Amino acid sequence: MSVVAGHGVDDAFVDAVRERARGLGPASDDAWLRLVVDVARARGAVLGSAALAATARRVRAAIVGAGPLQALLEDPLVTDVLVNGPRDVWVERDGRLVRTGVDLGSDEDVRALAVRLAAAGGQRLDDAAPTADARLPDGTRLHAVLPPVAGAGTLLSLRVVRTRALSVGELVASGTLAPGVVPVVRDLVERRANLLVSGATGSGKTTLLAALLSWVGHDERIVVIEEAGELMPAHPHVVRLLARRANVDGAGRVDLAELVRQALRMRPDRIVLGECRGAEVREVMAALNTGHDGGCATVHANTAADVPARLEALAALAGLSRDAVAAQAAAAFDAVLHLRRDGPGRGRRFLAEIGVVRRGPGGLEVHPALTVSAAGAVERGPGWARLIGAGP
Repeated sequence: MSVVAGHGVDDAFVDAVRERARGLGPASDDAWLRLVVDVARARGAVLGSAALAATARRVRAAIVGAGPLQALLEDPLVTDVLVNGPRDVWVERDGRLVRTGVDLGSDEDVRALAVRLAAAGGQRLDDAAPTADARLPDGTRLHAVLPPVAGAGTLLSLRVVRTRALSVGELVASGTLAPGVVPVVRDLVERRANLLVSGATGSGKTTLLAALLSWVGHDERIVVIEEAGELMPAHPHVVRLLARRANVDGAGRVDLAELVRQALRMRPDRIVLGECRGAEVREVMAALNTGHDGGCATVHANTAADVPARLEALAALAGLSRDAVAAQAAAAFDAVLHLRRDGPGRGRRFLAEIGVVRRGPGGLEVHPALTVSAAGAVERGPGWARLIGAGP
C-alpha cells in the first residue's frame, strides 16, 4: 500500500498521523519517525528505511511545517521564500532571487497552506481578515494575502530566521565586515557606545547586530525586545520580550513601547530593540539618555544620512517635535552602523559606513566617520575624531 500520492503524502495517511500527533508539539525526529512507523503498520504499508525517513519528513512538514516549502526553508542559503502562485515559487538564495520548480498543486492548496500557517502563528486568515503577519513556531516570519486583495491568487512571503548567530569571523569571510572596521566596531561595543544599526530591508541588520552582541561581556545581562524572535546572539545571558498583537476581540495587545518600559525594571546591562518602527523610539531614546548605556537598536533607512529623517518621522508618532528628536537622539546614539547591498540584483551585504550622531544648526545630523567600499577599502571621514571618542 502506498502512502505517497501526487506531489505529496497521501491525505488520509497525514490525517492518521495528525490524529496521533495531537499535543506532540516540537517533537524530535525520532518521535515523528515512530509515529509514521505506527501508522504505516496499522494501514498495512511497508516502507524501506530511505522511504520511511522521507515520508516522516514530508508528514512532519505537512502537519507542523510549511508543507512542500519546508525543504526550501531548511536550505541554509535561503533567506526568503516567495509564493506568487501554485507553480510560481521563488527563493532568495545566497542573496539572489531564483525561481524554483516547486509545485504546490492548485490555488485552493496554496490558500489552505496559507490559512494553516497563519493559524500556526496564532493569526486569523479568511475573507474577513485577508492579510496576516505572523511568526511560526520555528521562528519563520510569515506574511500572507488572500484574494481579492492579492489579485489573482494567494500570496505568501516567508522569511527564514536562523537559530544560530553568525560569528564576526564568518561575517568577515562573507564580506559583510571589512577586516579594517572590525577593531573599530569591537571597541565601540566594549566601550558601551549606544549603537543604531541602519539599512534597507534584507540588508543584514539583524545578522550584524547578533554578531556584535557576542562581544558583550558574559557578566552582562542583555534584554532583547522584538516583534518576532529573530535576534539570536551567542551570549549566555539573554532574556527576550516579544510584542503581542491584539486578539480577535481587540484585547491583549502589548506593544514595543510598553516592553521597553518593562525592560527598564529588569536590571538590564544592555537594552536591545530589534527594530525601531514606531513610537517606541521615544522610550528607547529616553532609556539611553538615563544611564542605560551600551544599548542597540536597528532602523530602516536607505543611507546613514537618511537616519535623522527616519528618526524624526518615527518620533513624530510619539508626539515629539523635530527639535526634541535632535536633542534626544544626539545624546542617545553614539554611532550609526549602516549596511547596504552590493548593487541591484547582487547579493552581498556589507557594512558600508560608520557615522557619528550630532546636533547641528539644521537639526540632527549623521557625519561619516568611516566609509567602506564594496571591495573592502576603508576611508576615514570628518566624523572620525568624534567616533574614537564616542561612548560614555
